[in-house]
Amino acid sequence: MGTVVLKLGNDVSTDTIYPGRFMATVLPTETPQFAFADDTEFNTKLKNKAIPQGSLIVAERNFGCGSSREQAASCLKGHELVVVAKDFARIFLQNAINLGLQMVICPTIEAEEGDEIEIEGGTVWNVTSGKRFPIEPLPKARQAIIDAGGLINYTRKLLLERQPIGGR
Repeated sequence: MGTVVLKLGNDVSTDTIYPGRFMATVLPTETPQFAFADDTEFNTKLKNKAIPQGSLIVAERNFGCGSSREQAASCLKGHELVVVAKDFARIFLQNAINLGLQMVICPTIEAEEGDEIEIEGGTVWNVTSGKRFPIEPLPKARQAIIDAGGLINYTRKLLLERQPIGGR
């Protein structure tokens, strides 16, 4: 179970998630400090670790639109946030999958900041309101990449499964 720590509307741009002026920073260990940098209150909470891992950002449609910057997904992954949105921008979605960012597509989600949310099976349950909302599942291959922690971990896992121990 997690708490909604940020509620956003439609068309949340990668510039909002990770402002362009920080593009020189690309290391996944460094990008989290710039998550939502222009929302100084939220950014400060993130940097001070006042927001627990597994907390949720809930958004309307087209989350992650704008540029193809991978840092927008990387900075959220660095805080182990979960993003629940009605839908995601195509390039952001693929970047997030590749990095292992937990995302949930929930076209009918209704939630506010402070709501307690549980994601179980194929539904998002807003414990606070008592309402349940169906999840639009990702294709199994894409979900497997997220579950492995990203494309690099997923590929490593596949290679190790195919490699005989001590063999070539």
